[in-house]
Amino acid sequence: MSVDATGAPVPANMPGNLRAAGLGFLAFAVFSGTDVLVKLLAERFEVPQVTFMVTLASLALLAVYAGVTGTAASLRPRHPGLALLRAFLLAVDTLLIHYAFSVLPLSEAYLLAFLTPVLVAVLAFALLAERLSSALAWSGVVLGFLGVAIALRPGIEPLNLGHAAAAGSALVFALSLVLLRRAKATESDLALVSTLLVVLAAVALAVASAGGGLARVGSGDLLIAFLAGLFMLGGHLLLVRAFRTGDASVVAPFQYSQIIWGCLFGALFFAAPVELHTVAGALVIVLSGWLVLK
Repeated sequence: MSVDATGAPVPANMPGNLRAAGLGFLAFAVFSGTDVLVKLLAERFEVPQVTFMVTLASLALLAVYAGVTGTAASLRPRHPGLALLRAFLLAVDTLLIHYAFSVLPLSEAYLLAFLTPVLVAVLAFALLAERLSSALAWSGVVLGFLGVAIALRPGIEPLNLGHAAAAGSALVFALSLVLLRRAKATESDLALVSTLLVVLAAVALAVASAGGGLARVGSGDLLIAFLAGLFMLGGHLLLVRAFRTGDASVVAPFQYSQIIWGCLFGALFFAAPVELHTVAGALVIVLSGWLVLK
């Protein structure tokens, strides 16, 4: 490990981690844009159908991109075992968090889901031997979770299956993120994303069909779905690149930044008030992201 001008130790992967942090922050911002459009569609359609529509749009856009750029061969994974396992984990994550949303207040479900960065840091340490560079960085992981708690102010309720589903979602999502660090360099980002989208679309369609089938969709809703699909595709490509560029334990805490985008987009598009405790939590989250990079 080298040292900086002050003599403080500098992690060997610091340049990569800085790039990864920026990519991760941007990825979660783009995902928040997807959430706004999904929320709009969910006012008229069941959630599984919305998920299917948006994921199908992402697949169509990815196919067009691969055709135009001549990278269609890169859509097929060279190591299908890992790609399919990650895609399956994310499909399970989606089902679990949707169930949690159906039986819990959103604040409690989000709080448990945002355990993911803490779990990623622990799993990356246990499975990948990745170590955060200092005690301050570990403090940043924990501080980010506390910032979420400040922003959301969850109530104290008896535990039920919804809490277990939300916590399980966080664990499964964390495992899927750690798997990205195990992806071989010969595996393309496009293959990892295409496999994910195919599995997610299949699962969403199956759930929607089991729940009564698909409702008729108008041209305006299709336009929203394709825009959401564009954001979803961009978010996943950015996230894959972030986790393949830097340490998983560095990128994951930037999931907390979605609270900031949620407040901003909520105020702009849904007239949701921005309260003092939310701003305080957002400031703590920003501090946590800075500490993780120390």
